[in-house]
Amino acid sequence: MTEHVDVAVIGMGPGGEVAASRLLSGGRRVAVIERELIGGECAYWACIPSKTVLRSPEAAGGVDRAPGAEGARLDWPTARDYRDYMARHLDDAGQVSGYRDAGALVLKGDARISGPGRVTVDGRELTADHVIIATGSESRVPPIDGLGQVTVWTNRETYTAADLPGRALIVGGSAVGVETAQFLVRFGVQVTLLQRGDRLMSREDARVGELTEAHLRAAGVDVRTGNEPVQARRDGADSVLDLADGSSVRGDVVIVATGRIPRTEGFGLEDAGVQIAESGGIVVDEHCRAAEGVWALGDVTGVLPFTHVAKYQGRIVADAILGRPRAARYDGIPRVVFADPEIAAAGLTEGQAHEQGLTTVSAEVDLAQAIARPWTYERDPRGHLGLLADPDRRVLLGAWAVAPQAGEWIHQASLAIRAGIGIDTLLDQVAQFPTYTEGYLTALEALDL
Repeated sequence: MTEHVDVAVIGMGPGGEVAASRLLSGGRRVAVIERELIGGECAYWACIPSKTVLRSPEAAGGVDRAPGAEGARLDWPTARDYRDYMARHLDDAGQVSGYRDAGALVLKGDARISGPGRVTVDGRELTADHVIIATGSESRVPPIDGLGQVTVWTNRETYTAADLPGRALIVGGSAVGVETAQFLVRFGVQVTLLQRGDRLMSREDARVGELTEAHLRAAGVDVRTGNEPVQARRDGADSVLDLADGSSVRGDVVIVATGRIPRTEGFGLEDAGVQIAESGGIVVDEHCRAAEGVWALGDVTGVLPFTHVAKYQGRIVADAILGRPRAARYDGIPRVVFADPEIAAAGLTEGQAHEQGLTTVSAEVDLAQAIARPWTYERDPRGHLGLLADPDRRVLLGAWAVAPQAGEWIHQASLAIRAGIGIDTLLDQVAQFPTYTEGYLTALEALDL
């Protein structure tokens, strides 16, 4: 027997949850479909557990750097237990009952689009006026010869581990690799971080990567840039990676942090008129429409694969279905790495601006030399802020910061970029004293406008 719903949501990560909840509140009959756990990768194996275990070493480091405070002690079992609590002990029973109580049809199983407006879930058939594809992404495992012979972890094994390894080899120097390296080294793990490119955080401005590497080295991470594994092998209990420069490194585990792949296989997308881009993501329009009656959101689109973007797209899709469409915009979206100090950016990098043919001016400020807050916050204060501006239009194009709490105060730049707030208005803004936000005034005044 076929059952009809207004909307079928395939994949219940953060974006799918936002769309489903918004549609349920709008009075629509919604089927929520998830083959693993409602809440998705972010809730159980990525954002929530990783940021939870990063907080303990951050707090301990804060004590060490605060004058008059000392003696912070890290305790892995306690941190692990709280991580498991925050990740709901990998149990989504509460989410299942919550959606059922809200009136949703909850189906756990493998979904496939079997035709226009038709979805089957483990043999059960639904018809729907709208189908939302929110299937997320999966870890990209690099094609290293012999990798199957050694102990390999992705983010899932890393952030559900009961016990930490003594030595970890991390392959990949972007956000996940940097966060994982900092988390592990602060808990006493010997960490080697391998990056194929010549700098960390390669999608950000070069200065961000330079500062990130310096802070990781200071924390005790063995950072090796411009090098990559070409062969993996087992030597007794050791997992060994032979590198392109002829050297080798040994560890107990190899942690791959080399990006993610949109999850598009096995859902019958070819039967729904959906197009897949060369990058592997589902092609969507400005309303996140993928085909007639089919929508896609989150990592599966390949558009800025961040949880906050998936949630934003969830609002875009739900509002379009509810009859109040608006185009999605991606300018000024913040990007944060929860290292210590935090790494944050918004808008364009200098390279991206030049690719678009934009005229730019830039400025960098050493915050400890410019404002009081770094000194009241910690001994040996840290922090840099960079701005990128269009001198013709007198607006910000991009910003980055490597500094304490940067993930919180980058949003001033994010809003300025997104709303096109003029630099003259920003120069007239009055920031609370003493805060890191005061650094914007110094950086803005340093721009050659």
